[in-house]
Amino acid sequence: MCEAAQKDLYAVLGSSPSDSVQQLRHRYQQLALQHHPDRRRAGSSSEAESGVEKFLEVDAAWRILSDRSARRQYDLQRRERELKQDGPVDSTVHLEDMTWDQDERVHSHRCRCGGGFNVSQEEVEEEQEAQRRRQADEEEDTGEEEHGGVVVCCDTCSLSVCVTWSSRRESQR
Repeated sequence: MCEAAQKDLYAVLGSSPSDSVQQLRHRYQQLALQHHPDRRRAGSSSEAESGVEKFLEVDAAWRILSDRSARRQYDLQRRERELKQDGPVDSTVHLEDMTWDQDERVHSHRCRCGGGFNVSQEEVEEEQEAQRRRQADEEEDTGEEEHGGVVVCCDTCSLSVCVTWSSRRESQR
């Protein structure tokens, strides 16, 4: 998955992260038929080679994006790469002020452009665990309230918000 993660797998399939599995499957099937080595007519060896490479690239993208957990992991890595890019942080939003979707297990907040900022419960829990580890490394418990947060990009425009939350430091035993 490392090599495939360097490319935008959604772009390989000509799709977007908001596409459903059914939409991704449809694009995959179209591209697989178009580039499958058995469907290509005999031509130059370099043309046949590039067709095989394109087919393998499409197939690798589909294998990752069709598997729910692999897609989630890829989306997290993709978001991490996006967050490393410099972009304007529009404001700070408290997790408690975001809308919670129980079915999707995601917190969301509307952007002024009409798009949205989304952070999954899994991302929040991962950041909270990282915060606990940092606190344990510090080995100092002041009993104060600690603040955690993540930067989240809008799914439509280039704005970002810092999603924050408060958590009482637990005393070490």
